[in-house]
Amino acid sequence: MEDIVLRLSEVQEISGAMVALYDGSDRLRYANRAFREVYFIDPDETPLWADIMRRNFALSRGTIIRAVSFEEWLVSTQARRGKVGFRAFETDLFDGRWLWMTETVDAEGWMLCIASDITSIRATERKVRQDRDFALKVAQTDELTGIPNRRFVLARAEEIISRANATASEICGCLAILDLDHFKAINDRFGHSAGDIVLRDFATTIHAMVRRLDSLGRVGGEEFALVLPGADLLDAEKIVQRMLSRVRLSRPLGRIKPAFGYTFSAGIALVRPGDTLVTLYERADKALYRAKLGGRNRICLEGESRNEPAPVI
Repeated sequence: MEDIVLRLSEVQEISGAMVALYDGSDRLRYANRAFREVYFIDPDETPLWADIMRRNFALSRGTIIRAVSFEEWLVSTQARRGKVGFRAFETDLFDGRWLWMTETVDAEGWMLCIASDITSIRATERKVRQDRDFALKVAQTDELTGIPNRRFVLARAEEIISRANATASEICGCLAILDLDHFKAINDRFGHSAGDIVLRDFATTIHAMVRRLDSLGRVGGEEFALVLPGADLLDAEKIVQRMLSRVRLSRPLGRIKPAFGYTFSAGIALVRPGDTLVTLYERADKALYRAKLGGRNRICLEGESRNEPAPVI
């Protein structure tokens, strides 16, 4: 077996296909020669994917990123990266090459990336396919925050519901509904542009804390959904509690109101065999309602009420 693994590594090193493996935190753990050359990675490096893209964007090399703000592009892209078991897409490089890239993700969030050079395909065909990929991304993205929209994130919830129904497992994951507190008052007091700033700050803050397999999306207004595959209720509560603690420290309005802070309330439900998206969402929403009634700025789990004292900022 060791001989086979060694031979596979040797073949990959001379292959024209680009092969890379990222761990659950999106750190590069293996890349063959072709992949390292395309993305300018030294043989002894193990950088995060975000750092690879950031430095290449700054030097106008590697993947062409059509965005005015790299950081906004990064949030939007990471919000979809590794959230499904398999996806395929096309990307173009600054050196003129065109790649067909596949991403395969296992249950622990490790991702195998394989890219092939498809530059020989006619430019008109590439343009059609690029437009298709762009349209798909737009259809799955919330325009204001750049994170996934209702369609994308609830599709991820349906995936873990299907898994629970197929395996009869009690720990397939959780759905958390997050709702910004007193958001109407923020709009009324500071204006809708300030409200937009708060929404973008919330999305960026929470997104930075999600795990590889988790999915965050805006489902409407000031309400967001967080899908947590493999988490039980206590795991999910700990994750969301860390997010709430981080949001309490945020001061997004800067010069408009330097001392302004905000909070959110959350309801969490466990995916159970026999669930549908409607029943799961309803339980999470009821838990959110109890959190709101309990004074906001707190988390409630399905079936119980929490009354955690916390000052509303």
